[in-house]
Amino acid sequence: MTSDVTPSGGSGHICWAYDDTAELDRRAVAFLAAGLAAGERVWLIADGTPEALTRRLEPLPGLPDALRHGAVSIVPIRDAYRDDHVVDPESQVRAYAAATDAALAAGHTGLRVVAEATSLVRTPPQRQAFLRYEHLIDRYMQRRPMSAICAYDRRELSEQAVAELACLHAEENTDGLFQLHAGGPDDGAFALAGELDPSNHTLFAEVLAQTHPEPVDGRLTIDARHLRYIDHRSLLHLRDHARRQGATAVLRTSRSTAARLVELLDLAEVRVEAA
Repeated sequence: MTSDVTPSGGSGHICWAYDDTAELDRRAVAFLAAGLAAGERVWLIADGTPEALTRRLEPLPGLPDALRHGAVSIVPIRDAYRDDHVVDPESQVRAYAAATDAALAAGHTGLRVVAEATSLVRTPPQRQAFLRYEHLIDRYMQRRPMSAICAYDRRELSEQAVAELACLHAEENTDGLFQLHAGGPDDGAFALAGELDPSNHTLFAEVLAQTHPEPVDGRLTIDARHLRYIDHRSLLHLRDHARRQGATAVLRTSRSTAARLVELLDLAEVRVEAA
């Protein structure tokens, strides 16, 4: 079973790993209804025919009128992608940026999406590209009026795959120990929350490599104000990532232990700043 989402102050970019389609539909209807009430254009993207997907949204208040006037759009994912499609991260973000701009131009207050994306992350090449995309779209949503639920069927994916995808959302329902997500516009390359310990440092290294956060002016700034714990292994992964890019990782945290570890390990490419 899945647990409730535990918000951590993100941009409205939520991961919902599910094993009950009816529960997903209830969450989707509530999420999209809130968007309609706020004047947003809302989309459902999922496997199925238009007729079947419309039936899944029947509890949505005012659905017939909203469909007729373009406030609700239903997009069968197979109409847009082949089963073996590998997402181009930058192109996909541009597509959502154009859709957000179109929603605003039509008088809506933003774009809200529920995307059932399991079919786009089944293979390792698909998932590698999608992890980068999740990071980029998360950054976009920090700046623009777009929000989304990214839904993944845990019955069709490995635990590792679900963990990789979930940890890239500030809000998720898998009880993951850490999140790597976009920070605010002035908060640097990305934010870290939760705990980075011996049980998840390999996962951290993997998502760091696949999302590939990029430095600005030689600094890879990390908002770690909500990171409760980081061990030496994860600091080494940060060092390695910064070194590969010829940058310095700047960890902003109030945890004095991080600064002591950096000093003990003599990590020249990592600097700790008080948050």
